Amino acid sequence: MSSISCGGVVLALVGWVAPTVLLAQTAPGVTPGHLEMLRALEQIADDTPDTNQYQGDALARRLRAQVRGLPPGTPDQDMWEVRMQLGGAELRLGNLAEAIDQFTQARAIVGRSQGEIPAGVASDTSFQLGLAYFRLAETQNCVTTQTPDSCILPLGDRGVYTDQDASRQAILHFAEVLRNTPAESARYLEARWLFNISYMTLGGYPDWLPAQYVIPPHVFESQEQIPRFANIAVTLGLGALDTADLSGGAIGDDFDNDGYLDIVVSTMDARGQLRFFRNNQEGTFSERTDQAGLRGLFGGLNLVQADYDNDGNVDILVLRGAWLEQHGQHPNSLVRNNGDGTFTDVTFESGLGAVHYPTQTASFADYDNDGDLDLYVGNETTQEFRAPSQLFRNNGDGTFTDVAVEAGVENYRFTKAVVWGDFDGDSWPDLYVSNYGQANRLYRNNADGTFTDVAAALDVTGPEASFPAWFWDFDNDGVLDLYVTAYVAGTAHIAASLLDLPLDIELAKLYRGNGRGGFDEVARPQQLVHPNAPMGSNFGDLDNDGFLDFYLGTGTPLLEHVMPNVMYRNRGGTGFADVTFAGGFGTLQKGHGVVFADFDNDGDQDIFQQLGGAFPADRAGNAFYENPGFGNHWITVRLVGVESNRSAIGARIRVDIIEHGERRSIYKHVNSGGTFGANALRQTIGLGQASSIERLEVFWPTTGVAQIFRNVPMDRILEITEGEPRYETLQLETLTLRAEVLGSQR
Repeated sequence: MSSISCGGVVLALVGWVAPTVLLAQTAPGVTPGHLEMLRALEQIADDTPDTNQYQGDALARRLRAQVRGLPPGTPDQDMWEVRMQLGGAELRLGNLAEAIDQFTQARAIVGRSQGEIPAGVASDTSFQLGLAYFRLAETQNCVTTQTPDSCILPLGDRGVYTDQDASRQAILHFAEVLRNTPAESARYLEARWLFNISYMTLGGYPDWLPAQYVIPPHVFESQEQIPRFANIAVTLGLGALDTADLSGGAIGDDFDNDGYLDIVVSTMDARGQLRFFRNNQEGTFSERTDQAGLRGLFGGLNLVQADYDNDGNVDILVLRGAWLEQHGQHPNSLVRNNGDGTFTDVTFESGLGAVHYPTQTASFADYDNDGDLDLYVGNETTQEFRAPSQLFRNNGDGTFTDVAVEAGVENYRFTKAVVWGDFDGDSWPDLYVSNYGQANRLYRNNADGTFTDVAAALDVTGPEASFPAWFWDFDNDGVLDLYVTAYVAGTAHIAASLLDLPLDIELAKLYRGNGRGGFDEVARPQQLVHPNAPMGSNFGDLDNDGFLDFYLGTGTPLLEHVMPNVMYRNRGGTGFADVTFAGGFGTLQKGHGVVFADFDNDGDQDIFQQLGGAFPADRAGNAFYENPGFGNHWITVRLVGVESNRSAIGARIRVDIIEHGERRSIYKHVNSGGTFGANALRQTIGLGQASSIERLEVFWPTTGVAQIFRNVPMDRILEITEGEPRYETLQLETLTLRAEVLGSQR
């Protein structure tokens, strides 16, 4: 993603009291620090039109004035250029009619220019006009009138657009591009991809397409079949028009300690509200944002949760300012859960708000094994703005101290993901830092408060254009592995891959832990060799076979980068199969915060996804994919730390099962999963076709003690408290997910 400098964000507190602040002053949990945060966020929102390259309209306003001031006799080349620029600005802002008008006028200029404008621009003009119509069709049929099958590739009968005029116009303009553009060019491939999708929206793919432009139907078939996951977000009130937003984060966890998983979502929109959806324990969700005291907490490209103060309540960290360089000096928010259904922003009181750097990634762990959670925040350094990453040591009294300098982990790179994991098995959490455009780092914990970067020595610095990353044990050998994505693919690369054309771009890396403190790169033998551009992403167990699968929310800010989100199913640790299309996961909206969680307590993991892009034109409703079930056994384990941190982050779970007469082990490390979207901290573990659980072990790194339980029943939700000889079985209702009755009050 590129950046444009256009003025600084002023965070000084203003003398007047903003309307949001007036509303919040009487809300529960409000403190002076909370009000200070609300004022700062109001100021950022007020400055956004002039300073934010994605949401602001400063460029459009300047270009509108320039167009109005064009004198008679302006050369066609100059007129074409400014109208194309204004059309692009209007398109990104979601002003689709205005964009179409500007591109149409630019096309007319090309038609009358008689060669004054260089050859090739006619195709570029037609492409932009086709893209504007394509986006208009998408808005009319996938956003304002979303259905469970809206914009999920390949578009079947139920995904065919109702309002088809804009798609038909898009087809006309993309056809012109295809006729007049070299077949080996990126523009040709982009147009061919969008041309095929446009025909799908009419129900005319592949039969209505000219044969030479067809992308073969077999490429929209999955490598293996699985049951389809229905997108029920609209039914649940979680994906309707009023929830359509820009890119953001998502958490699925139990925020009110009733045993049922709630949902929190954010958006990078500077006036986009942090939203809390409570699980009503009977299959519905209710928005409780105002009642929770969250009104006015705007913005946030990502979220992560943990019980940072060990009080038994899950707290929230909101991350802000990513991609904006010096204009992204927005405060993050540490939002304390008060345990009574309300939250309070304690950023400034806790010591996390002394300085503000652009970020979208952070991760909690007890790096010093003292029983409370510390925090690493990965910030974005550029040539114009240096932003050190921060390691906040938990002082044990609700405050933090930044010790990044002493620990040697300032990084000073463009950080896009940070994740903790004990890769060498010494019980001290290590830290992987994904740096977009520069070498990644693996900071090994020296167990003395300092870290050593061993990424180069262990050959895990790539890919260079990395984004999400995570530690996991994908092959169940008890050793942590590392997956690092490559954020480089565009629509042209997707089309080229499907057409078996040569590609020369970076691909993701899968580093398999070798059990000796090192890694072997195994992406190709594990069949992970297709281009994609992951943003939000996470892992979980789709089919409860005990092997971890993963979902990639794909896309880039560019509006022409329309590509399906991708689901990979783990084939027993021997490889991965793309099951995107069979499972119904191929949404074309930009994918961000991804959550794997058992929201209905039936033992399998559903998937919630926050959708939307960076530009206002890319707003989208969210998705909720309900797991249809695979007939396998499971166990859910909620760990409660006592000497260790209360969230049990960093604890290790091992389940030994008997399956088909043989013993095998399943391993899980407790955290919230990937680095863009947060799974529940309680762990749902698939057991396949097990006949019994022979042994369940929980290892607590802080104390070095392992708790062992034998002959544990399957298909149960257990709570295990550190040091207690017995577990507790939680009696939670299995829910039938459905729409909430309108007007109900809870």
